[in-house]
Amino acid sequence: MNRAARALVSFGLAAGAGLLGCGLSDNTLAGSASELFSLDNISRVEVLRNAEALQVSYYRNNELDVDLVARLTVATEGIDLRPGVKVDLSGTTPSGVARATVVHLNAGEPARVFAPVENGDLQLDKGGNPGEETRGDFSMSFKKGEGFGAGRNLEGAFKATAMDASFGPEPGELLDAGVPPP
Repeated sequence: MNRAARALVSFGLAAGAGLLGCGLSDNTLAGSASELFSLDNISRVEVLRNAEALQVSYYRNNELDVDLVARLTVATEGIDLRPGVKVDLSGTTPSGVARATVVHLNAGEPARVFAPVENGDLQLDKGGNPGEETRGDFSMSFKKGEGFGAGRNLEGAFKATAMDASFGPEPGELLDAGVPPP
């Protein structure tokens, strides 16, 4: 192969690697978890946020049913969840709750909770609070051994307006600036 041909091949490989390094498109999933169920054809993504967690849910229309392809819940205790900050998804919070959990639920089947996260991170590009357009991505690998998804990985990108998932008033607490409920 002559020098010009090698240069073109090198350029092509570099350009291809650059395209692969761009990451996922908004509202998509990828990873070896696809060996267990399809990660394709996401029809809707929801982002929920309250004082205790950020939750990202990926849904797929499945004829008459809606499948919960994957739901990532990140416990926010002890972390600074804001745009530009990478959050470690492994381990537990200061109070001992898993930092991140992932669930899969096809219509008509039992919910499947993934094995604990061994390594991974999440980063918001923008938003993160209720009412804000929230965009970010995550990647993680699950511990080997027992459990659904053990030894596999999952990555995703998301973009949706974060909805308020607060718990609401406590029983007996006044609503609407002190006006008693009817």
